[in-house]
Amino acid sequence: MTQEVKMPAPLRKGDKIAICSPAGIIKPEYVEGAAKVLREQGWEPVIMPHTLGKWGNYSGTDNERYSDLAAALTDPEIRAVLCSRGGYGVVHLMDRLNTLPVADDPKWVIGFSDISALHALLATKGVASIHGSMTSHVMLGPDDVDNASLFAILRGEKPVYTFPSFKYDRCGVASGRLYGGNVAVLAELINTPYDILKPDTILFVEDIAEPIYKIERIFYQLRLSGVLANIRGLIVGQFTDYKPDENYEDMESMIRDMVAPYSYPVAFNAPIGHVFHNIPLIESAQVTLKVSPSGTNSIIYW
Repeated sequence: MTQEVKMPAPLRKGDKIAICSPAGIIKPEYVEGAAKVLREQGWEPVIMPHTLGKWGNYSGTDNERYSDLAAALTDPEIRAVLCSRGGYGVVHLMDRLNTLPVADDPKWVIGFSDISALHALLATKGVASIHGSMTSHVMLGPDDVDNASLFAILRGEKPVYTFPSFKYDRCGVASGRLYGGNVAVLAELINTPYDILKPDTILFVEDIAEPIYKIERIFYQLRLSGVLANIRGLIVGQFTDYKPDENYEDMESMIRDMVAPYSYPVAFNAPIGHVFHNIPLIESAQVTLKVSPSGTNSIIYW
């Protein structure tokens, strides 16, 4: 991931945004609501043929989901791809998606959770993407602070985020390329062509419904492989829907102990993940992470 990163072009009025379901089944009202908001923003939503489909737990067969996503990623008229939801299933499509010339005409891909796998693929191709809300949140409209940030990014602006400090923070300043996402999804890509858990990066992590010991096991893998010692900074997002265990009362205290031997800045409790306030992050972009004793942390794009 040392190649030059391509930033998709800013969207203009009338540009088309495809809505795809590369993983799980989505409620039609979420897609319709998001399409309405995108239209009000001056863009033209394109609901792909199998977006509202159902095949077992997925929105379609592997071939159907691949055909939608491949068409959206290679159509020169489509300038962004909004994933309707996560779930599970993107990994089924990775090898075929890897053959597409996505860097020839890069376009914004938006989503999180299982879509972290798609962000990882794009990162290995040197294409920036947006770890951010999907249709159920986009449908809330531009008055929502995270939607406003997302739409600003799509129009070419670079965000600056601030959020409160946390008791386990480790202060400092670090700059580098930002990579990350759902840590369980990304861990399954270690030692594949789509592995973005690498040294010399600013790493952000989040997850849902994973026990503390499983996330600890992933952190141990990163420690033993040398990654955890050699990142430039760590942003710990939200870990939700799990229970305390006999060793740790929360995920944050476990991660605090895992990174204790290192000296880089660590920001805990960032508004990233399966929560209502989920800030959109530009993956593969250059950022500066500032973890301050003043009570406010920041992520600054440059």
